[in-house]
Amino acid sequence: MLSFPRLVLASNNEGKLRELRRLFAPLSTEVIAQAELGVPEPDEPHVTFIENALAKARHASTHTGLPALADDSGLCVRALGGAPGVQSARYAGEPRSDARNNAKLIADLAGVSDRDAHYTCVLVLVRNADDPEPIVAEGKWHGSIVDAPRGTGGFGYDPHFFDATTGLTGAELPLQAKNELSHRGKAIRALLARLREDAQ
Repeated sequence: MLSFPRLVLASNNEGKLRELRRLFAPLSTEVIAQAELGVPEPDEPHVTFIENALAKARHASTHTGLPALADDSGLCVRALGGAPGVQSARYAGEPRSDARNNAKLIADLAGVSDRDAHYTCVLVLVRNADDPEPIVAEGKWHGSIVDAPRGTGGFGYDPHFFDATTGLTGAELPLQAKNELSHRGKAIRALLARLREDAQ
């Protein structure tokens, strides 16, 4: 397997940083948040997860000279035409607020019976800023939206995201179970499989 002793995470999201540090720990990879290295947040002008993830990874690698891992992820709700989508973190505008984003989501779904939704995570790893073959992995987590928040764990839309296989929301799931089911956990496993494949 290709190994990276140090990776810069092209995000300042503490929840993502904690999850990715745990998932990369068995590989002896130190995951460093871009803010710790003085990397400014890049623009995210694109309408797709993959384009935003690639732009963020290249930006972080350019500023640090390190391999960079970027995650672009969000919640896609069928009845809302895929929204919040790439605007998930800013669905209710600035400043970013999980509470306001969730309130807007529930308000937008008022009277709507179709609550089908999924989380998407696209991970892009670049070895350097000019990497012509970035490693791309994707994961999805299917569920539905519930009006009343449940649970105190997780972050983002997790209190309203219901997983039918467990009967729990993302905020009620124990961390290990969430990592098995989640879009990010699936994307990480797909990324690790690609690293193994590329090392052969």
